[in-house]
Amino acid sequence: MNSSRAPVQILVISLERSIERRERVKEQLNKISIQWDFLNAVDGYALPKMPASYDCVKVKRLQGYELTPGEVGCFLSHIKAWEACIAAQRPTLVFEDDFILCSNFEAVLLDLLEIPNEWDLVRLSGIYKTKDCLLVQRGLYDLVQNLGDPCGTACYLLNPQAAQVLINNASNIYQPVDHYLEHFKKHHLACLAAKPYPVELAQSKSTITDRPGRAPIKGYQKLLRSIYRLIDRKMSPSPWFPKD
Repeated sequence: MNSSRAPVQILVISLERSIERRERVKEQLNKISIQWDFLNAVDGYALPKMPASYDCVKVKRLQGYELTPGEVGCFLSHIKAWEACIAAQRPTLVFEDDFILCSNFEAVLLDLLEIPNEWDLVRLSGIYKTKDCLLVQRGLYDLVQNLGDPCGTACYLLNPQAAQVLINNASNIYQPVDHYLEHFKKHHLACLAAKPYPVELAQSKSTITDRPGRAPIKGYQKLLRSIYRLIDRKMSPSPWFPKD
């Protein structure tokens, strides 16, 4: 299908050097009838320095930990995808390069495109099971509001308006991009989900990001973080962790 006439733009974020992963992506997406393209990921470890949007001192204070170069690069890669969505002025499906399509994937995607007024941003995959609130039943799937953070950005669909909102609120990078998508208090954009998810994770080690296992912030460190967040809410015109 000609990409200029397709009802959706499909982009796969992938490091240009990840040849094997790209071959696996081709095996999956060549099964569908809609044209798709690779979007070269930003390699956080290849950056000469961290971007101005990443303030490591403030991130450490308000998060309790710093982001890895891979997490920063992953966030920048998704910003590239949002910019491409705005440039194309049509819905855009964003993949990371580690996924498996379920048999009903294309049918679910095309059905979502039939109800554009029902969503701005929709997850088609998630790492963790979460409780949810049913919004619309569509036969093949339910359109729901997740009541927890399922984590992961293996696949999601968004429209240009949502992409612009995400960019407008991403002047500072201070959390992994999947947490940012669910940060409603920051961008006031409801991240819905199509369940059961029509895209599964392939479970191979990510080359885009490198999130370490992080222990929960506790005790004095947690108290100090809360104080820094309170100060930020009082002093900043655009606090990182607004209360509402």
